[in-house]
Amino acid sequence: MTSARVASAPTPTIPINPAVLRRILVGFIRNEVRKVGVERVVLGLSGGVDSSLAAFLAAEALGPANVLGIRMPYSASSKESLEHAQLVADATGIQVATIAITPQIDAYFAAIPDATPLRRGNKMARERMTILYDHSASWRALVLGTSNKTELLLGYGTLHGDMASALNPLGDLYKTQVWALSEAVGVPAPIVEKQPSADLWQGQTDEHELGFEYRAVDRLLYLMVDERFEDEDLVAAGFAVAFVQRVRGMVQRSQFKRRLPVIAKVSARTIDRDFRYARDWGC
Repeated sequence: MTSARVASAPTPTIPINPAVLRRILVGFIRNEVRKVGVERVVLGLSGGVDSSLAAFLAAEALGPANVLGIRMPYSASSKESLEHAQLVADATGIQVATIAITPQIDAYFAAIPDATPLRRGNKMARERMTILYDHSASWRALVLGTSNKTELLLGYGTLHGDMASALNPLGDLYKTQVWALSEAVGVPAPIVEKQPSADLWQGQTDEHELGFEYRAVDRLLYLMVDERFEDEDLVAAGFAVAFVQRVRGMVQRSQFKRRLPVIAKVSARTIDRDFRYARDWGC
């Protein structure tokens, strides 16, 4: 693709067909859960748009009685997050539980008072995931992931924390597609319209922390990843050089988060390299 051709064409809109996408994702959840012999899923219900959409899709796929959303507030979490999570529970009829993570987080950091916000945020994300996996074992369920494609590509998530799951229906949807599908399935408007936030501290927002808006980076990522534009073509399409370089670097540096741990190859058949089977092999 040449820069001249790109410069003459408008930046394409990220495609989405909500009705078709809804059927695909509902079927995906139903098939992937039941093929391993269970009927239920557990997910962290944060009150954000991603987990809300995942809950709506799971309730449709498996029935609300087979979906458990767990609210896991920290002392600095906003009251709005809990209220929005309850809106989802009320709208879908899924089961809901609330487990505060303040005691274990504060106990851990009592000996590390100078820990950075990054360390504290990562610890909270991983603590929440341990709770989800514990409940998945007791409830005989799978953990449903809620990370979207934008977050996964940028590495904007915690490895073995919010990025962990047994299956993820949202991982191939950009944030803007998540918003569009959420509106289509009936996620409450206050959730869809609010500023995205991991709610790690008062006033924290994703876009302020990232330094750019989701809608802008989604357009860039769509061309970079799905359409395979080179950097010069992205610049010709109207994106600033610094923005392109920064996002490209974020995608490349976070590749390790999107892969299984690297295994040293010392045999003829190494797991995930030569010994590779479908997820449901043998079921």
